[in-house]
Amino acid sequence: MDEVRLYRRRFIPDERILLKDDIIVSICEDRLVTRWNVLTKRHDFTHGSSCYFFKEGWKISRFMTEDDRLLYWYCDIIETEYDAKENAYTLNDLLIDVIVYPDGRVEVVDIDEAALALEKDIIPKELVIKSLYRLNELLKVIYSGRFPLYSAYAEV
Repeated sequence: MDEVRLYRRRFIPDERILLKDDIIVSICEDRLVTRWNVLTKRHDFTHGSSCYFFKEGWKISRFMTEDDRLLYWYCDIIETEYDAKENAYTLNDLLIDVIVYPDGRVEVVDIDEAALALEKDIIPKELVIKSLYRLNELLKVIYSGRFPLYSAYAEV
């Protein structure tokens, strides 16, 4: 089979980007693990790794500084599409995110983006509903202390 291709789809701004430089560490039916460098130079982090949990609808990413220090865990709520003919995964970012800091603080962000996308018909209502259910499950995992069971997959 051809090489696996990964695309990131965002709704705000509307874009679909080939993640041509991401390195696939492992892939199975339930999840995909990658290592990556930032697409655009940043001052706060330079690289990281991610685990896409297909069934749960989450991407948990480890954002690392230039000196390999964990800045934070960034958790995207996602919807994955697989195109067998192209052997490509499109990882749709459903806007709402959760940041987990090394000291244990948790911040839910971009809920306003989901509301705006829904209000302006940028994203189907069904995807926003799915996003909220997935957010709820992720927060249950975090608050119950089970987050390290998931974040460990991205420690590559």
